[in-house]
Amino acid sequence: MMYQNTSVTDKTYRKLAIQVSLNGLSFATFDTILHKPLTLKTISMGKVNVTSKIEDLLGEAFQTHAELKAGYDEIVVVHSNNLSTFVPTALFDEDYLGSYLQFNTKVFETDFFAFDELANFEMNNVYIPYVNMNNYFIDQFGTFDYKHANSILVQKLLEVSKNNEERKMFVHVSDNHFEIVIVQNQKLQLFNTFDYKTPEDFIYYILFAAEQLHLNPEHFKMELLGKITEGDALYDIVYKYVRNVALFEVSSMQNQFTEAENREHFILLHS
Repeated sequence: MMYQNTSVTDKTYRKLAIQVSLNGLSFATFDTILHKPLTLKTISMGKVNVTSKIEDLLGEAFQTHAELKAGYDEIVVVHSNNLSTFVPTALFDEDYLGSYLQFNTKVFETDFFAFDELANFEMNNVYIPYVNMNNYFIDQFGTFDYKHANSILVQKLLEVSKNNEERKMFVHVSDNHFEIVIVQNQKLQLFNTFDYKTPEDFIYYILFAAEQLHLNPEHFKMELLGKITEGDALYDIVYKYVRNVALFEVSSMQNQFTEAENREHFILLHS
């Protein structure tokens, strides 16, 4: 989805990507000629609640980080939440966006719905963006593109599965939730997101998803990305129960950031 205006500015050959959630935001700047990221930063805002105004928290971030107020040719805002669902193109009708979401989340008549088209894979991601955040960014930028984090994640994982007929499970980890994506040769077999508090919660949902798709933990391949590193509690418990587990390979992301940073900010850096 995109907000547009008719302003004409000098080309800067720079892009700004901002990933927002209720816990904070991350942003990256890019050189659009070299197609490489220049900066990468994370800003924690704590858990946003009824007593905090998101506009104040975003305002503080903009005052603190000059990169957010610089000039850019392209700006994209990535909404990260669990209020989304993938719909095959054959079953998709833009006039009934809310009806798709009502099966996995509570929706209201006042909700604003959006969707991202994954044209190459014949499906759309229907979601509820953070309208108050979009409104704030309209005031700051005037024009910007926005999309959902899961759209970027699934599209990229489908792309890397090309010509691979073996089903593979990818798990993308955040602080208190994670996504399971199972793909087979650019076909999405399963997508779901889960909240977790302990490593035991984490492995329970993974093994449950594997069981539903008749994937044997002794045989199927699994790759981990997001906020996870070898040797931490989540990695260790997966390694205990799944034989073929590895961290997602990020060597193709040639930039100045570490492997851990590229894995954690995989979605932002591919936005």
